[in-house]
Amino acid sequence: MNERTKKLPKLATADVCDALGNAVEVIALPLRDFGMRLDFAGPISTLKTLDDNTHVRSLLEKKGEGRVLVIDGAASMRTALVGGNLAALAYQNGWAGIIVNGCVRDQHELINEDIGIKALGTCPRKSIKQEKGDVNVPVSFGNVMIEPGFWAIADGDGVVISRELPSL
Repeated sequence: MNERTKKLPKLATADVCDALGNAVEVIALPLRDFGMRLDFAGPISTLKTLDDNTHVRSLLEKKGEGRVLVIDGAASMRTALVGGNLAALAYQNGWAGIIVNGCVRDQHELINEDIGIKALGTCPRKSIKQEKGDVNVPVSFGNVMIEPGFWAIADGDGVVISRELPSL
């Protein structure tokens, strides 16, 4: 992780909700934890894609600088958008976490990566590679509109989205 990520205070989603009320949105989906890190927060980069993780790799190859990659995979359960290799890449490049409205795979590898990963579930099938998808566009899932630059705060209680870094 980079210096900025290390200096972030631990933000509990319940505390953020209590302090900011309706100024934060709660993603209303049954997201499960897959990475070693259960609590994570950071500014958001977004990706909208369907069964194609080409852009996932290209984004995670860049310096994460403590960001959270939010992937709207249209809740597809047909393929995995993140696996062990991509989780390792995300950790190496300083990403704080990954949130997937879809599936991951290599669950036994993900649990060993010191990064936050939340997703709907798992699927052993790899994704297609056709370079489809839109990077850093607004996405919407779980009754929340999520834009690049917003903040994601995640822990065992769920994920909240804020327009700016909450100061608690």
